[in-house]
Amino acid sequence: LKSGIDVLVGTPGRIKDHIQNSKLELSSVKHVVLDEVDHMLDMGFAEQVEEILGSSYKKGSENNPQTLLFSATCPRWVYDVAKKYMRDEYEQIDLIGKKTQRTATTVEHLAIQCRSSQRAGVLGDIIQVYSGSRGRTIVFCETKKEAHELAMNASLKQDAQSLHGDIPQKQREITLKGFRNGVFEVLIATNVAARGLDIPEVDLVIQCSPPK
Repeated sequence: LKSGIDVLVGTPGRIKDHIQNSKLELSSVKHVVLDEVDHMLDMGFAEQVEEILGSSYKKGSENNPQTLLFSATCPRWVYDVAKKYMRDEYEQIDLIGKKTQRTATTVEHLAIQCRSSQRAGVLGDIIQVYSGSRGRTIVFCETKKEAHELAMNASLKQDAQSLHGDIPQKQREITLKGFRNGVFEVLIATNVAARGLDIPEVDLVIQCSPPK
């Protein structure tokens, strides 16, 4: 920060800390991006965001930063708030349109009903059929306890390891590296693994219960 940077990525609270401690100066910023803007503005961050952007925006100025807002969902109130930061001629780009869901046409979706007591055995069979002995599978569970117990279950025929919030970061990295390198075939995880993983070799994703 001291020597100057081109791009800063941060959470509102942390950026605000740096501004208050005179470690960050945003008067010459050229582009502002708010990711997940509906959550950002709905979860009490709106005030922090306005405080952060206050030094960069001047009412009616042509030199205000270009503002980009990204969101999977855009309720009407998001657009109303957006107008505060955007010029009158702002563009709205909608990649979904009127469709409520859009999934990859190359992915097959299946729903399988089974009792919870049969789950581990059924999972083992499903993985064997759809992923084979060498393919990689991610299984999502609702709770840490469920993920841990399923990974330890003897009914699961494949090598499996769990990934959840109680596992230290260093061990998580070791587990993910092992999964990427094929040391074990099945990763059983809570939603801690739902974002930010880049493992293109995954053949099968299983959700143990309908996603909420």
